[in-house]
Amino acid sequence: MIRAEWTKFRTVRGWVAGIGAAVLIVVLLGALAALATRQSCMAGTVEVACPPTPTGPGGEAVRDNFTFVHQPLDGDGEITARLSDMTGTITYPPPNHDQIVAGLVPWAKAGIMVKAGTKPGAAYASMLLTGHHGVRMQSDFTHDVAAPGFSGPVWLRLRRTGDEVTGYASNDGTAWQRIGAVKLAGLPRTVQIGLFATSPSDISQEANSLSGTIVQARFTQAVAEFSQVSPAAGWTYEDVGDDGGRTDWEKTHPPGFTESAGVLTVTGSGDIAPLGQPGGGMAMENLLVGLFPALLLVIVVAVLFVTAEFRRGLIRTTLIAAPGRDRVLAAKAVVIGGVTFAAGLVAAGVTIPLAVHLLAAHDVHVLPVPWWTALRVVTGTAALLSLAAVFAYAVGVVVKRGVLALAAAVVLLVVPQVLATSSVLPDGAAQWLTRVTPAAGFAVLQSIPAYPQVLFPYSPADGYYPLAPWAGLGVLLLYVAAALAVAVARFRRADA
Repeated sequence: MIRAEWTKFRTVRGWVAGIGAAVLIVVLLGALAALATRQSCMAGTVEVACPPTPTGPGGEAVRDNFTFVHQPLDGDGEITARLSDMTGTITYPPPNHDQIVAGLVPWAKAGIMVKAGTKPGAAYASMLLTGHHGVRMQSDFTHDVAAPGFSGPVWLRLRRTGDEVTGYASNDGTAWQRIGAVKLAGLPRTVQIGLFATSPSDISQEANSLSGTIVQARFTQAVAEFSQVSPAAGWTYEDVGDDGGRTDWEKTHPPGFTESAGVLTVTGSGDIAPLGQPGGGMAMENLLVGLFPALLLVIVVAVLFVTAEFRRGLIRTTLIAAPGRDRVLAAKAVVIGGVTFAAGLVAAGVTIPLAVHLLAAHDVHVLPVPWWTALRVVTGTAALLSLAAVFAYAVGVVVKRGVLALAAAVVLLVVPQVLATSSVLPDGAAQWLTRVTPAAGFAVLQSIPAYPQVLFPYSPADGYYPLAPWAGLGVLLLYVAAALAVAVARFRRADA
Protein backbone atom coordinates (compact mmCIF):
# COMPACT_ATOMS: atom_id res chain seq x y z
CA MET A 1 0.00 0.00 0.00
CA ILE A 2 2.89 2.34 0.73
CA ARG A 3 4.32 1.53 -2.71
CA ALA A 4 0.96 2.31 -4.31
CA GLU A 5 0.65 5.65 -2.51
CA TRP A 6 4.22 6.52 -3.43
CA THR A 7 3.42 5.74 -7.07
CA LYS A 8 0.42 8.06 -6.90
CA PHE A 9 2.52 10.84 -5.41
CA ARG A 10 5.40 10.69 -7.87
CA THR A 11 3.12 10.48 -10.93
CA VAL A 12 1.40 13.80 -10.11
CA ARG A 13 3.81 16.41 -11.40
CA GLY A 14 2.30 19.22 -9.38
CA TRP A 15 2.94 17.46 -6.09
CA VAL A 16 6.51 16.54 -6.99
CA ALA A 17 7.14 20.06 -8.27
CA GLY A 18 5.71 21.53 -5.06
CA ILE A 19 8.11 19.56 -2.85
CA GLY A 20 11.01 20.34 -5.19
CA ALA A 21 10.11 24.03 -5.13
CA ALA A 22 10.06 23.96 -1.32
CA VAL A 23 13.64 22.66 -1.30
CA LEU A 24 14.78 25.22 -3.87
CA ILE A 25 13.15 28.08 -1.99
CA VAL A 26 15.01 27.21 1.22
CA VAL A 27 18.35 26.88 -0.60
CA LEU A 28 18.01 29.92 -2.88
CA LEU A 29 16.66 32.32 -0.26
CA GLY A 30 19.33 31.21 2.19
CA ALA A 31 22.06 31.76 -0.39
CA LEU A 32 20.66 35.14 -1.48
CA ALA A 33 20.38 36.32 2.12
CA ALA A 34 23.98 35.26 2.77
CA LEU A 35 25.21 37.08 -0.35
CA ALA A 36 23.41 40.24 0.71
CA THR A 37 24.67 40.23 4.32
CA ARG A 38 27.60 42.41 5.33
CA GLN A 39 29.28 42.94 8.68
CA SER A 40 32.09 45.20 9.81
CA CYS A 41 33.67 46.49 12.99
CA MET A 42 35.52 49.65 13.88
CA ALA A 43 39.14 49.94 14.98
CA GLY A 44 39.17 53.53 16.14
CA THR A 45 37.90 55.44 13.11
CA VAL A 46 38.79 52.69 10.62
CA GLU A 47 36.26 50.12 9.42
CA VAL A 48 37.73 46.60 9.57
CA ALA A 49 36.57 43.00 9.29
CA CYS A 50 35.11 41.65 12.51
CA PRO A 51 37.24 39.05 14.30
CA PRO A 52 35.88 35.51 14.67
CA THR A 53 33.72 34.86 17.71
CA PRO A 54 35.67 33.11 20.49
CA THR A 55 34.71 29.49 21.07
CA GLY A 56 34.63 27.77 24.43
CA PRO A 57 35.90 24.25 25.20
CA GLY A 58 32.43 22.85 24.42
CA GLY A 59 32.29 24.42 20.95
CA GLU A 60 29.81 27.14 21.93
CA ALA A 61 30.19 30.84 21.17
CA VAL A 62 31.42 32.73 24.24
CA ARG A 63 32.25 36.17 25.52
CA ASP A 64 35.56 36.22 27.36
CA ASN A 65 36.32 39.83 28.26
CA PHE A 66 37.61 40.74 31.73
CA THR A 67 40.43 42.32 33.68
CA PHE A 68 42.91 39.62 34.73
CA VAL A 69 45.77 40.08 37.19
CA HIS A 70 47.68 36.84 36.80
CA GLN A 71 50.90 34.85 37.04
CA PRO A 72 51.95 31.41 35.81
CA LEU A 73 51.48 28.24 37.83
CA ASP A 74 53.69 25.34 36.79
CA GLY A 75 52.12 22.03 37.78
CA ASP A 76 49.92 21.64 40.85
CA GLY A 77 49.23 24.48 43.26
CA GLU A 78 46.58 26.86 44.54
CA ILE A 79 45.51 30.47 44.84
CA THR A 80 43.75 32.00 47.84
CA ALA A 81 42.36 35.50 48.32
CA ARG A 82 39.97 37.43 50.51
CA LEU A 83 37.47 39.41 48.45
CA SER A 84 36.85 42.20 50.91
CA ASP A 85 34.71 44.58 48.86
CA MET A 86 32.96 44.79 45.49
CA THR A 87 31.37 47.94 44.12
CA GLY A 88 30.32 49.10 40.70
CA THR A 89 28.94 51.73 38.36
CA ILE A 90 25.93 51.61 36.03
CA THR A 91 25.70 54.25 33.32
CA TYR A 92 22.34 55.84 32.50
CA PRO A 93 19.93 53.22 33.85
CA PRO A 94 16.12 53.50 33.58
CA PRO A 95 13.73 55.10 34.09
CA ASN A 96 15.12 58.43 32.90
CA HIS A 97 18.54 57.41 31.54
CA ASP A 98 20.00 60.68 32.76
CA GLN A 99 22.36 59.64 35.56
CA ILE A 100 25.44 57.54 36.22
CA VAL A 101 24.78 55.65 39.46
CA ALA A 102 26.67 53.43 41.87
CA GLY A 103 25.60 49.81 41.81
CA LEU A 104 26.20 46.32 40.49
CA VAL A 105 24.25 44.49 37.82
CA PRO A 106 23.09 41.00 38.91
CA TRP A 107 25.85 39.09 37.10
CA ALA A 108 28.77 41.42 37.73
CA LYS A 109 31.51 39.13 39.03
CA ALA A 110 34.92 39.20 40.62
CA GLY A 111 37.07 36.51 42.14
CA ILE A 112 39.95 34.14 41.48
CA MET A 113 40.63 32.00 38.43
CA VAL A 114 42.71 29.15 37.04
CA LYS A 115 42.84 29.50 33.26
CA ALA A 116 44.60 27.50 30.53
CA GLY A 117 45.85 30.76 28.98
CA THR A 118 44.81 34.33 28.33
CA LYS A 119 43.45 33.65 24.86
CA PRO A 120 39.66 34.29 24.80
CA GLY A 121 37.81 30.99 25.00
CA ALA A 122 40.53 29.12 26.91
CA ALA A 123 39.36 26.62 29.53
CA TYR A 124 39.06 27.95 33.10
CA ALA A 125 37.63 27.43 36.57
CA SER A 126 36.77 30.26 38.95
CA MET A 127 35.44 31.04 42.40
CA LEU A 128 33.65 34.37 42.41
CA LEU A 129 31.25 36.78 44.04
CA THR A 130 28.39 38.18 41.91
CA GLY A 131 26.36 41.34 42.14
CA HIS A 132 23.05 39.71 43.18
CA HIS A 133 23.57 35.95 42.98
CA GLY A 134 26.01 35.30 45.81
CA VAL A 135 29.18 33.23 45.68
CA ARG A 136 29.51 30.71 42.86
CA MET A 137 31.93 28.35 41.17
CA GLN A 138 31.89 28.74 37.40
CA SER A 139 33.90 26.95 34.75
CA ASP A 140 34.21 26.69 30.97
CA PHE A 141 31.51 29.36 30.46
CA THR A 142 28.44 27.11 30.75
CA HIS A 143 28.95 25.46 34.15
CA ASP A 144 27.67 27.25 37.23
CA VAL A 145 27.39 26.00 40.84
CA ALA A 146 25.96 28.12 43.65
CA ALA A 147 27.66 28.30 47.06
CA PRO A 148 24.81 28.98 49.51
CA GLY A 149 25.59 30.57 52.83
CA PHE A 150 28.30 32.89 51.55
CA SER A 151 28.34 36.58 50.67
CA GLY A 152 30.91 39.31 50.65
CA PRO A 153 33.41 39.68 52.29
CA VAL A 154 34.43 36.10 51.52
CA TRP A 155 37.56 33.99 51.28
CA LEU A 156 38.02 32.10 48.02
CA ARG A 157 40.41 29.29 47.08
CA LEU A 158 41.15 27.24 43.95
CA ARG A 159 43.38 24.16 44.07
CA ARG A 160 44.76 22.68 40.86
CA THR A 161 45.70 18.98 40.83
CA GLY A 162 46.46 17.72 37.33
CA ASP A 163 43.41 18.41 35.16
CA GLU A 164 41.15 18.84 38.18
CA VAL A 165 40.42 22.18 39.84
CA THR A 166 38.61 22.27 43.19
CA GLY A 167 36.88 25.36 44.55
CA TYR A 168 36.48 26.34 48.21
CA ALA A 169 34.87 29.22 50.10
CA SER A 170 35.15 30.42 53.69
CA ASN A 171 33.67 33.16 55.83
CA ASP A 172 36.74 33.46 58.07
CA GLY A 173 39.69 32.00 56.16
CA THR A 174 39.89 29.09 58.60
CA ALA A 175 36.87 26.83 58.10
CA TRP A 176 36.70 25.99 54.40
CA GLN A 177 33.77 24.50 52.49
CA ARG A 178 34.35 22.54 49.29
CA ILE A 179 32.03 23.99 46.62
CA GLY A 180 32.85 21.74 43.70
CA ALA A 181 35.48 20.21 41.46
CA VAL A 182 35.78 20.23 37.68
CA LYS A 183 38.04 18.53 35.18
CA LEU A 184 39.37 20.87 32.51
CA ALA A 185 40.19 18.80 29.44
CA GLY A 186 43.62 19.39 27.93
CA LEU A 187 44.80 21.69 30.72
CA PRO A 188 48.52 22.46 30.06
CA ARG A 189 51.15 21.96 32.73
CA THR A 190 51.65 25.73 33.03
CA VAL A 191 48.41 27.63 33.60
CA GLN A 192 47.58 31.18 34.61
CA ILE A 193 46.20 31.89 38.08
CA GLY A 194 45.00 35.23 39.32
CA LEU A 195 42.34 37.76 40.26
CA PHE A 196 39.67 39.08 37.92
CA ALA A 197 36.75 41.49 37.66
CA THR A 198 34.13 41.95 34.96
CA SER A 199 30.65 43.38 34.58
CA PRO A 200 28.18 42.77 31.70
CA SER A 201 25.91 45.39 30.21
CA ASP A 202 22.88 46.63 32.09
CA ILE A 203 19.93 45.27 30.08
CA SER A 204 16.42 46.70 30.09
CA GLN A 205 13.31 46.06 28.04
CA GLU A 206 10.92 48.95 27.46
CA ALA A 207 7.58 49.08 25.68
CA ASN A 208 7.39 50.78 22.30
CA SER A 209 4.20 51.46 20.38
CA LEU A 210 5.76 50.63 17.00
CA SER A 211 7.96 47.60 17.56
CA GLY A 212 6.48 46.14 20.73
CA THR A 213 9.59 46.42 22.93
CA ILE A 214 13.03 47.98 22.79
CA VAL A 215 15.96 46.22 24.43
CA GLN A 216 18.79 48.48 25.55
CA ALA A 217 22.28 47.67 26.85
CA ARG A 218 24.34 50.14 28.87
CA PHE A 219 27.97 50.07 29.99
CA THR A 220 28.76 48.98 33.55
CA GLN A 221 31.92 48.47 35.56
CA ALA A 222 32.88 46.46 38.66
CA VAL A 223 35.62 47.23 41.19
CA ALA A 224 36.88 44.48 43.50
CA GLU A 225 39.30 44.75 46.43
CA PHE A 226 41.37 41.70 47.34
CA SER A 227 43.58 41.24 50.38
CA GLN A 228 45.69 38.46 51.94
CA VAL A 229 46.33 37.06 48.48
CA SER A 230 48.52 34.00 48.10
CA PRO A 231 50.79 33.96 46.10
CA ALA A 232 51.57 37.47 47.29
CA ALA A 233 53.61 38.91 44.40
CA GLY A 234 54.59 38.55 40.76
CA TRP A 235 51.37 39.81 39.19
CA THR A 236 50.85 40.84 35.55
CA TYR A 237 47.89 42.94 34.41
CA GLU A 238 45.99 42.07 31.23
CA ASP A 239 42.65 43.10 29.75
CA VAL A 240 41.58 39.76 28.24
CA GLY A 241 39.46 39.98 25.10
CA ASP A 242 39.80 43.76 24.83
CA ASP A 243 38.56 44.92 21.43
CA GLY A 244 39.82 48.47 21.85
CA GLY A 245 36.34 49.99 21.98
CA ARG A 246 35.66 52.48 24.75
CA THR A 247 32.59 54.47 25.71
CA ASP A 248 33.13 58.15 26.49
CA TRP A 249 32.71 57.43 30.20
CA GLU A 250 35.08 54.45 30.08
CA LYS A 251 37.79 56.57 28.47
CA THR A 252 38.05 58.50 31.71
CA HIS A 253 37.42 55.42 33.91
CA PRO A 254 39.40 52.66 32.20
CA PRO A 255 39.77 49.12 33.54
CA GLY A 256 42.92 48.54 35.53
CA PHE A 257 44.81 47.27 38.55
CA THR A 258 46.39 48.96 41.56
CA GLU A 259 48.17 47.64 44.65
CA SER A 260 48.54 49.51 47.92
CA ALA A 261 49.29 48.32 51.45
CA GLY A 262 48.57 44.70 50.55
CA VAL A 263 45.21 45.48 48.92
CA LEU A 264 44.87 44.67 45.21
CA THR A 265 42.11 46.60 43.45
CA VAL A 266 40.91 45.20 40.13
CA THR A 267 38.54 47.15 37.85
CA GLY A 268 36.87 45.59 34.84
CA SER A 269 33.89 45.27 32.54
CA GLY A 270 32.69 42.72 30.00
CA ASP A 271 31.57 39.17 30.70
CA ILE A 272 32.77 35.59 31.03
CA ALA A 273 29.78 33.65 29.77
CA PRO A 274 28.15 31.98 26.78
CA LEU A 275 27.30 34.33 23.96
CA GLY A 276 23.70 34.56 22.79
CA GLN A 277 22.04 35.86 19.67
CA PRO A 278 21.29 39.43 20.80
CA GLY A 279 24.31 41.41 19.70
CA GLY A 280 26.42 38.29 19.50
CA GLY A 281 26.09 37.34 15.87
CA MET A 282 23.93 35.33 13.50
CA ALA A 283 22.41 32.08 14.71
CA MET A 284 22.48 29.04 12.46
CA GLU A 285 18.69 28.76 12.17
CA ASN A 286 18.51 32.31 10.83
CA LEU A 287 20.10 31.01 7.62
CA LEU A 288 16.85 29.13 6.90
CA VAL A 289 15.00 32.25 5.79
CA GLY A 290 13.07 30.26 3.18
CA LEU A 291 11.55 27.89 5.73
CA PHE A 292 8.21 29.71 6.00
CA PRO A 293 7.38 29.79 2.25
CA ALA A 294 8.61 26.21 2.03
CA LEU A 295 6.32 25.27 4.90
CA LEU A 296 3.36 26.81 3.09
CA LEU A 297 4.16 24.80 -0.06
CA VAL A 298 4.45 21.60 1.98
CA ILE A 299 1.05 22.27 3.57
CA VAL A 300 -0.53 22.78 0.14
CA VAL A 301 0.92 19.55 -1.25
CA ALA A 302 -0.04 17.54 1.86
CA VAL A 303 -3.64 18.77 1.76
CA LEU A 304 -4.02 18.15 -1.97
CA PHE A 305 -2.49 14.68 -1.58
CA VAL A 306 -5.73 13.55 0.06
CA THR A 307 -8.42 16.10 -0.85
CA ALA A 308 -7.80 15.60 -4.58
CA GLU A 309 -8.95 11.98 -4.23
CA PHE A 310 -12.05 13.04 -2.32
CA ARG A 311 -12.88 15.72 -4.88
CA ARG A 312 -12.56 13.40 -7.85
CA GLY A 313 -14.03 10.32 -6.18
CA LEU A 314 -10.82 8.35 -6.64
CA ILE A 315 -10.78 7.41 -2.96
CA ARG A 316 -13.46 4.80 -3.71
CA THR A 317 -11.14 3.10 -6.19
CA THR A 318 -8.36 3.17 -3.62
CA LEU A 319 -10.56 1.50 -1.00
CA ILE A 320 -11.72 -1.17 -3.44
CA ALA A 321 -8.14 -1.98 -4.45
CA ALA A 322 -6.86 -1.90 -0.87
CA PRO A 323 -9.60 -2.54 1.66
CA GLY A 324 -8.89 -1.36 5.17
CA ARG A 325 -9.43 2.34 5.67
CA ASP A 326 -7.01 2.68 8.56
CA ARG A 327 -4.22 1.14 6.52
CA VAL A 328 -4.95 3.46 3.59
CA LEU A 329 -4.67 6.50 5.86
CA ALA A 330 -1.49 5.16 7.44
CA ALA A 331 0.14 4.48 4.05
CA LYS A 332 -0.65 7.99 2.83
CA ALA A 333 0.71 9.50 6.07
CA VAL A 334 3.94 7.51 5.75
CA VAL A 335 4.43 8.66 2.16
CA ILE A 336 3.76 12.36 2.67
CA GLY A 337 5.72 12.37 5.93
CA GLY A 338 8.66 10.50 4.44
CA VAL A 339 8.83 12.65 1.30
CA THR A 340 8.81 15.91 3.25
CA PHE A 341 11.33 14.60 5.79
CA ALA A 342 13.75 13.74 2.98
CA ALA A 343 13.13 17.12 1.35
CA GLY A 344 13.77 18.91 4.65
CA LEU A 345 17.05 17.06 5.14
CA VAL A 346 18.23 18.07 1.70
CA ALA A 347 17.08 21.67 2.09
CA ALA A 348 18.69 22.28 5.50
CA GLY A 349 21.73 20.08 4.80
CA VAL A 350 22.57 22.10 1.69
CA THR A 351 21.51 25.57 2.82
CA ILE A 352 23.36 25.82 6.13
CA PRO A 353 26.89 24.92 4.97
CA LEU A 354 26.41 26.88 1.73
CA ALA A 355 25.25 30.01 3.55
CA VAL A 356 28.03 29.70 6.14
CA HIS A 357 30.59 29.52 3.31
CA LEU A 358 29.11 32.54 1.52
CA LEU A 359 28.98 34.56 4.73
CA ALA A 360 32.59 33.69 5.60
CA ALA A 361 33.66 35.11 2.24
CA HIS A 362 32.28 38.46 3.46
CA ASP A 363 33.81 38.13 6.94
CA VAL A 364 30.39 37.52 8.47
CA HIS A 365 30.54 34.98 11.25
CA VAL A 366 27.79 32.57 12.26
CA LEU A 367 27.67 31.78 15.97
CA PRO A 368 29.57 28.50 16.42
CA VAL A 369 27.75 25.57 18.01
CA PRO A 370 28.76 21.98 18.83
CA TRP A 371 28.37 19.52 15.96
CA TRP A 372 25.47 17.74 17.66
CA THR A 373 23.55 21.02 17.83
CA ALA A 374 24.11 21.60 14.11
CA LEU A 375 22.90 18.06 13.42
CA ARG A 376 19.80 18.67 15.54
CA VAL A 377 18.98 21.85 13.60
CA VAL A 378 19.22 19.99 10.27
CA THR A 379 17.24 16.95 11.35
CA GLY A 380 14.85 19.16 13.31
CA THR A 381 14.08 21.13 10.16
CA ALA A 382 13.25 17.89 8.37
CA ALA A 383 11.13 16.66 11.29
CA LEU A 384 9.29 19.99 11.51
CA LEU A 385 8.36 19.92 7.82
CA SER A 386 7.41 16.25 8.01
CA LEU A 387 5.14 16.66 11.03
CA ALA A 388 3.58 19.78 9.52
CA ALA A 389 2.83 17.82 6.33
CA VAL A 390 1.23 14.93 8.24
CA PHE A 391 -0.80 17.39 10.34
CA ALA A 392 -2.05 19.20 7.22
CA TYR A 393 -2.82 15.83 5.60
CA ALA A 394 -4.87 14.79 8.66
CA VAL A 395 -6.78 18.08 8.53
CA GLY A 396 -7.49 17.38 4.86
CA VAL A 397 -8.94 13.97 5.75
CA VAL A 398 -11.22 15.55 8.35
CA VAL A 399 -12.38 18.53 6.25
CA LYS A 400 -12.20 16.87 2.77
CA ARG A 401 -12.29 20.26 1.06
CA GLY A 402 -8.98 21.64 -0.11
CA VAL A 403 -9.48 25.35 0.54
CA LEU A 404 -10.95 24.89 4.00
CA ALA A 405 -8.27 22.36 4.94
CA LEU A 406 -5.53 24.72 3.74
CA ALA A 407 -6.96 27.60 5.75
CA ALA A 408 -7.31 25.48 8.90
CA ALA A 409 -3.78 24.07 8.62
CA VAL A 410 -2.24 27.50 8.07
CA VAL A 411 -4.17 29.03 10.98
CA LEU A 412 -3.12 26.25 13.33
CA LEU A 413 0.50 25.80 12.20
CA VAL A 414 1.73 29.10 10.81
CA VAL A 415 -0.28 31.93 12.33
CA PRO A 416 0.75 31.29 15.98
CA GLN A 417 4.42 31.31 14.99
CA VAL A 418 4.06 34.54 13.01
CA LEU A 419 2.28 36.26 15.90
CA ALA A 420 4.81 35.03 18.45
CA THR A 421 7.93 36.09 16.53
CA SER A 422 6.80 39.38 14.99
CA SER A 423 6.82 41.42 18.25
CA VAL A 424 3.12 42.28 17.91
CA LEU A 425 2.26 40.48 21.15
CA PRO A 426 3.58 40.92 24.68
CA ASP A 427 6.33 38.46 25.57
CA GLY A 428 4.02 36.54 27.91
CA ALA A 429 1.47 35.92 25.17
CA ALA A 430 4.18 35.04 22.66
CA GLN A 431 5.68 32.49 25.04
CA TRP A 432 2.24 31.04 25.72
CA LEU A 433 1.63 30.55 21.99
CA THR A 434 4.96 28.81 21.51
CA ARG A 435 4.32 26.56 24.48
CA VAL A 436 0.79 25.21 23.90
CA THR A 437 0.16 25.51 20.15
CA PRO A 438 1.75 23.58 17.26
CA ALA A 439 4.18 26.50 16.92
CA ALA A 440 6.04 24.93 19.86
CA GLY A 441 7.67 22.66 17.26
CA PHE A 442 9.80 25.56 16.00
CA ALA A 443 11.81 25.28 19.24
CA VAL A 444 13.71 22.40 17.64
CA LEU A 445 15.50 24.98 15.47
CA GLN A 446 16.90 27.00 18.40
CA SER A 447 20.67 26.57 18.32
CA ILE A 448 21.70 29.00 21.11
CA PRO A 449 20.35 28.14 24.59
CA ALA A 450 19.05 30.72 27.01
CA TYR A 451 21.55 30.65 29.87
CA PRO A 452 20.43 31.78 33.35
CA GLN A 453 23.82 33.43 33.97
CA VAL A 454 23.33 35.68 30.93
CA LEU A 455 20.72 38.32 31.65
CA PHE A 456 18.47 39.08 28.68
CA PRO A 457 14.68 39.24 28.18
CA TYR A 458 14.62 36.06 26.08
CA SER A 459 11.61 35.88 23.79
CA PRO A 460 10.46 34.02 20.64
CA ALA A 461 11.08 37.20 18.65
CA ASP A 462 14.78 36.84 19.53
CA GLY A 463 14.82 33.16 18.59
CA TYR A 464 14.36 31.80 22.12
CA TYR A 465 11.50 29.44 23.03
CA PRO A 466 10.10 28.51 26.44
CA LEU A 467 10.40 24.76 25.80
CA ALA A 468 13.53 22.71 25.16
CA PRO A 469 14.08 21.87 21.46
CA TRP A 470 12.88 18.26 21.50
CA ALA A 471 10.13 19.04 24.03
CA GLY A 472 8.76 21.68 21.65
CA LEU A 473 8.81 19.21 18.79
CA GLY A 474 7.05 16.76 21.10
CA VAL A 475 4.16 19.21 21.52
CA LEU A 476 3.78 19.36 17.73
CA LEU A 477 3.93 15.56 17.62
CA LEU A 478 1.03 15.38 20.10
CA TYR A 479 -1.03 17.66 17.87
CA VAL A 480 -0.22 15.45 14.87
CA ALA A 481 -1.24 12.33 16.79
CA ALA A 482 -4.52 13.97 17.86
CA ALA A 483 -5.24 15.12 14.30
CA LEU A 484 -4.58 11.63 12.95
CA ALA A 485 -6.87 10.11 15.59
CA VAL A 486 -9.67 12.47 14.59
CA ALA A 487 -8.98 11.75 10.91
CA VAL A 488 -9.22 7.98 11.48
CA ALA A 489 -12.48 8.33 13.40
CA ARG A 490 -13.89 10.61 10.71
CA PHE A 491 -12.78 8.36 7.84
CA ARG A 492 -14.27 5.26 9.43
CA ARG A 493 -17.71 6.83 9.79
CA ALA A 494 -17.92 9.00 6.68
CA ASP A 495 -18.76 7.94 3.15
CA ALA A 496 -15.83 7.95 0.79
